[in-house]
Amino acid sequence: MNKSLFFSTGEYKKIEEKIKDFLNLQSDFLSDRTASSTRAVGDAIQDLLAENFKSIIGNKTKNYSSIFARRAMADIAFFDTNGCYYVIDVKTHRLDTVFNMPNLTSVERLARFHEDDKNYFVVLMVAYNIKDVHIKVEKVHFVPIEFLSWDCLTIGALGWGQIQIANSNKIDVIPQNSRKKWMIKLCNNLFEFYPNEIGKIKERIDYFKKVKKYWLNKKE
Repeated sequence: MNKSLFFSTGEYKKIEEKIKDFLNLQSDFLSDRTASSTRAVGDAIQDLLAENFKSIIGNKTKNYSSIFARRAMADIAFFDTNGCYYVIDVKTHRLDTVFNMPNLTSVERLARFHEDDKNYFVVLMVAYNIKDVHIKVEKVHFVPIEFLSWDCLTIGALGWGQIQIANSNKIDVIPQNSRKKWMIKLCNNLFEFYPNEIGKIKERIDYFKKVKKYWLNKKE
C-alpha cells in the first residue's frame, strides 16, 4: 500500500488540532436563524472547511476539489504528493443532542474504492457546542475509515448496506489499524447482516399476502 503522508505517521493528529484551532478562531459566522438549526450549522462548518482545508493541511496536496453533488462520496478530495488519493466525508455533531447516527458510505462503493491501495476514504468529524451564535469545537477526528473500530460502527439497510456511526457521542479510533483486517471484519458483518434482511423481507411478503387476500375478498 502506498504510504499516506498523513496516516502512516501521527501527522493526522496534528491536522485534527489545526482544524480545531482554525474553527475556534473564526469570528461568529452564524446568524440567530442558522444557529437554531443543527443542519444549517453543519452546512456552515462544512462550507468553511471546504473553502479553507487546502491551506489548513499545507502544501502536501494536489488537484484539490470541494465541489461535489449531494450524493457524492466526497465533500473534499485531493491527492497528496505521494500519489495517494483522499475522499473526505465531513460530519458534524452537536454535543448537546442526545443521539446522532450519521451515514458514512455504501459498503459496495467502499469495497470498490478500497481495491486501489492508494485510495483513502476519510471521516472528518467535528464535535461542537453552541451558545447563542457562538460555536466552540471540542473535538475533531480526521481518520481513514479503517481507523474506526467496528465497536462504534453499524450497517444500515439502504441499498447494499450503509456504514453508519452507531452513536456520534462514542467514536473509537484504533491508530494504524490494518485495512485488510478491517475489510475482512466488514465482510463478516455483512454475512450476518444480509440473512437478517432476508428474514425481514420474508415477514413483509407474508404480511402483504394477507393484505392482498383482504382486498381480494373485499366488495367494491
